[in-house]
Amino acid sequence: MDLSRATWRTSSRSSGNGQCVEVAITPDGVAVRDTKNRAGGHLEFTHAEWTALVGGVKAGEFDLSA
Repeated sequence: MDLSRATWRTSSRSSGNGQCVEVAITPDGVAVRDTKNRAGGHLEFTHAEWTALVGGVKAGEFDLSA
């Protein structure tokens, strides 16, 4: 995935304390990186994988309280 011209964004719900991730949406997919360690690499997802991940988060599939 070419991220050389990617626009990285943080959530509008981020408190700005550096404890969040940044997301870049490209024609090839979605990349995610840690705001505290931007040079430390990133994760890449296809658009279908990203949609499934976000859907799972919204549905509570990854909640640790269960």
